[in-house]
Amino acid sequence: MEVADLVPVRLGTEKRDAEDGEKPERGSHEALQGEPESGICKEEQKKTKSQGQHPYGLLEQIGEPLLKWYDSGRRILPWRENPQPYYVWLSEIMLQQTRVEAVKPYFDNFIANAPDIRALAKMEEDKLVKLWEGLGYYNRVRNLQKAAKIIMEEYGGTMPSEYENLIKLPGIGSYTAGAIASIAYGKPVPAVDGNVLRVLARLRLDGDDILAQKTKSRVEKELQEIIPSDRPGDFNQALMELGAMVCLPNGEPKCGECPWGTICQAHCLGKIAEYPKKKAKKARKIEEKTVLVIQDGEKAAFRKRPKKGLLAGMYEFPMLEGYRTEEEVLKELKHIGLKVLHIKPIGEAKHIFSHKEWHMAGYAVRVDELEEAEGAKGGQDWIFIDKDEARERYPIPSAYAAYAEYLDIKLGMVKN
Repeated sequence: MEVADLVPVRLGTEKRDAEDGEKPERGSHEALQGEPESGICKEEQKKTKSQGQHPYGLLEQIGEPLLKWYDSGRRILPWRENPQPYYVWLSEIMLQQTRVEAVKPYFDNFIANAPDIRALAKMEEDKLVKLWEGLGYYNRVRNLQKAAKIIMEEYGGTMPSEYENLIKLPGIGSYTAGAIASIAYGKPVPAVDGNVLRVLARLRLDGDDILAQKTKSRVEKELQEIIPSDRPGDFNQALMELGAMVCLPNGEPKCGECPWGTICQAHCLGKIAEYPKKKAKKARKIEEKTVLVIQDGEKAAFRKRPKKGLLAGMYEFPMLEGYRTEEEVLKELKHIGLKVLHIKPIGEAKHIFSHKEWHMAGYAVRVDELEEAEGAKGGQDWIFIDKDEARERYPIPSAYAAYAEYLDIKLGMVKN
């Protein structure tokens, strides 16, 4: 829940989820103004005004109605049915800005292949990354394994229960540490993610930038004061559920279903669309690429990306920088010793990363004696893989989904 979905899309069909926001106009806990939309809101607003600008103000009123709402209709999720620490940890890493419905089958498949921390620590890297194929941000799964190895070495294979120990593990930040400690171990520790920040900003007309670390730190401190000691995990999950199911980031929030309908200041004053506040992100850098799907019979050319950096250690199609014409591609391929039988364009695609976009044009290339290019200038890092083997064993980034289809390879979860 800390990073964005990565979904390969054709040009012209991009769909992204992002919270709308404006630059902060005021400090946190903006003074109430304007007319509430209902008599009930008006009465609750009077109570809130009488509380002044006490930092916890409305927060002291949220727990009971929130937990009643959660108890009445919580979602049934595989990691909730058996909230053991490993399951909670895995689910929270998978759910970092990935939708719940998309995560469910990945979670079940991952548990089937790595049922415990010991199995995760021992798994071969290519198989591990293949299990993650389609979820994006592959450093998440590599950090999972790094942390699993530390847990085996330093904690005897048992997930630590204290927040201070959890947050030291690779890939675990304050939100994930709080989620594990509260849900799996019942520790009264808040878990603050984007959903929580959005919900509380609307509740209180909080004008601080929700992308700023100081805002998150302040909210964590405030929630620490009011989190119920008898149900900390349910409280944290209820806050996240409210943001995911009701207080939505885009479109129309379902205010009629909200347990805080009479005390939410943004709702009462008709200011839902104005919150949360956040500074505009820098525009992503656009990089143009030419993707080559090179085949000789049933084999295709791939290369393994470097062990560090973007899409580290995954297998990709050979690429050329920039958009290249058919003639330029032929010249490059002949330069490395390939005998080209046929070449044709196979369309354009776009892939969005957090900090850049790839705009790609692809060519399907049929060659003869592909492996004779091995070791030749420019092709020395290529490997030649049977299509079926590539489909089953080799992790290929979803950035190449549109081109993998040309080899009848559907990227995403593979059950083993």
